[in-house]
Amino acid sequence: MTPRLTTLDGLPKGVARPGYLPSAHGVGIVHLGLGAFHKAHQAPYTDTALAVAAGDWRIAGVSLRSPKPTLQLGPQNGLFTLIERDSKGSRARVIGAIARALCLGPDRAAVMDALTAPATRIVSLTVTEKGYGVDRSTGGIDRGHKAIAHDLLHPDAPIGVAGLLILALGLRRAAGVAPFTVLCCDNLPDNGALVRGLLVDFARHAAPDLADHIAAEVAFPATMVDRITPASTEATRAAARQMTGCLDEAAVEAESFCQWVIEDHFPTGRPAWEAAGALFVSDVRPYEEMKLRMLNGAHSMLAYAGFMAGHAHVADVMADRALARLVHRHLGAAAATLPPLPDVDLEAYAAALMGRFANPHLRHATFQIAMDGTEKLPQRILAPAVAALEAGQPIDAFAFATAAWMRYVRGMREDGTAHDLRDPREEALRAALADTPAETVRALMALPGLFPRALRDSASWTAAVTGRLERMLAQGMKAAIAEEDRAARSAEA
Repeated sequence: MTPRLTTLDGLPKGVARPGYLPSAHGVGIVHLGLGAFHKAHQAPYTDTALAVAAGDWRIAGVSLRSPKPTLQLGPQNGLFTLIERDSKGSRARVIGAIARALCLGPDRAAVMDALTAPATRIVSLTVTEKGYGVDRSTGGIDRGHKAIAHDLLHPDAPIGVAGLLILALGLRRAAGVAPFTVLCCDNLPDNGALVRGLLVDFARHAAPDLADHIAAEVAFPATMVDRITPASTEATRAAARQMTGCLDEAAVEAESFCQWVIEDHFPTGRPAWEAAGALFVSDVRPYEEMKLRMLNGAHSMLAYAGFMAGHAHVADVMADRALARLVHRHLGAAAATLPPLPDVDLEAYAAALMGRFANPHLRHATFQIAMDGTEKLPQRILAPAVAALEAGQPIDAFAFATAAWMRYVRGMREDGTAHDLRDPREEALRAALADTPAETVRALMALPGLFPRALRDSASWTAAVTGRLERMLAQGMKAAIAEEDRAARSAEA
């Protein structure tokens, strides 16, 4: 019988392991959103930092909803296998940075103890774009968000990020404990300032005496994170078992590439993440904008077009020569909307992304990337579309991506089978669908807080999106991709 991964003893020589004794280090970080991306990104960075510079910086991980991470990591003493895959093959590394795995529902008291402990100096987050409850039009709270609405009514028993952090910061202040640093690691524009605005606005409604304290005393450094991390599957766990000789229910896989750019503002200290390659800068925004518009924007485009064309994984998309060329076009169009970035060659970055997307060892599902489109499109597709429109640059790539999203939100594959939208605004999206492509485009663009006015008011943009959606619906996605590719090559000639 295969033993469960519970100890570092007995691991095969080819498996990397922590360069420190995990039990010798205390908890200094609470992480909200204990999913695959955290285990493939912030946890290994912290693992390396502990090995190089020590310190009490292990992580208490918190799942806000599902008990699954606790059930996976708890019996394994927080240990899990990270499988890194690239063109050279796959490597296994056991991570020891997670000290505890908690679920807010059954472990509420332990979660609050961790958040209010004086030793906790950082609270990091990967709860996805939709998890915050931000009203994009105001930067404050979205009262229609389920967690925000609940926490305003029940501030002493919060279920969401804003309510939980406000309660913890209030308890710390009352106890004379310095506030923790809030470190957002989700793909949101200017994410540190955005989360600050969210918490300050929530406090004004739920705890007015804390609003000024949070605005003045709590640090919210901005970050940019980058690592392609597919959802874990049975194949992931089988690979971990083969490589480590242990049963690992918490195993994750990711590409070998990893990047973390962080604004260096941690009043109460931080791990030596630079030892693992993190880049500390004074202004994250240019790096963040580059990644959102190029990597994430191209990812969204290829996910919608690829899924509707029958491609299950990103590598399948890149094997479709016409669609791969459109991915390359999208990267170039996005790069053209960016200002020059010191020490960054955008053409080289685009070429590297093409190689990363084509990685045959990662089974990154297009359906996974396609979820939560209304949360992702504004910064990934629509912001560069506005920039291109205002600069007189071609808008074709962004119009094609938007039309592909609109085709996807119809919720029906070309063979007539339905697919889930998995979007927080699913009800509104379905209500906006109309009999004709033109009516659908107008209705979707009219959804509150989604499309910028510059696009809503642009006849050329509306026509560009409408024409592409008409083609996708009348001829099918594969034919629409082929026609878009022909037009793009003709424009380049």
